[in-house]
Amino acid sequence: MSERNFDPEIRRVAHLIADAARAAILPYFRSRALGTDNKLATGFDPVTEADRAGERAMREILARERPDDGVLGEEYGIKDGTSGLTWVLDPIDGTRGFISGTPTWGVLIAVADEKGPFYGIIDQPYIGERFEGAPDGAVMQGPHARAALATVAPRDLAEAIAFTTFPEVGDAAEREGFHAVAARVRLTRYGMDCYAYAMLAAGQIDLVIEAGLAPYDIQAPIAVIEAAGGIVTDWQGRPAHQGGRAIAAANERVHGQALEILRNY
Repeated sequence: MSERNFDPEIRRVAHLIADAARAAILPYFRSRALGTDNKLATGFDPVTEADRAGERAMREILARERPDDGVLGEEYGIKDGTSGLTWVLDPIDGTRGFISGTPTWGVLIAVADEKGPFYGIIDQPYIGERFEGAPDGAVMQGPHARAALATVAPRDLAEAIAFTTFPEVGDAAEREGFHAVAARVRLTRYGMDCYAYAMLAAGQIDLVIEAGLAPYDIQAPIAVIEAAGGIVTDWQGRPAHQGGRAIAAANERVHGQALEILRNY
């Protein structure tokens, strides 16, 4: 748990912008009229009006409530601030899942200082679950329960459950690294987007391993998972909040066992 002082105003504003993102995005979900643009000249990296509307709604509240803070968002880039804090926003993490109609996407909100993220929300608007991590702890609230979050107890890699989003996991070497870990675990699952990180924080799984991440993909999961007792690093055991390769683990034991493999790739 972080030793940073925590301003409760951050929590209040974070929930305001999470609520605003829900309201802006949900009307587009499973809509057959939703158009999809491609960010890439080759390959497929989708973006929709739901992504843009969600981030606009979030930024409007931040401009009113936290005008001195910086903002980094996937769709509208960087707004410099003077407070030393930056809100890191991904209005829809998992747009591929969003356009496919699966409720694995989510709204990601993090607050970071010079040391990295110390507060985060992973929100799944359609099923109404919100996972929050702060220096004073981690909680989940949803239609079926409100509960403290805690990662699963240590167990051997051979007993672990590992998630990633894409079977191809980055470049050829990164794919090889992930599959070397996957060959050692009990169960591997794919295509869960940011919901995989929420399940790690909730004590359901042991590992999430990904590559090719941007800062807005990983900073909210870092804050939630660390507040729940887990660990997030890059594949060399260094801080992961700038993106790239990331391994999120429930505890030091499984993190160390997986990292011993990934360090070779």
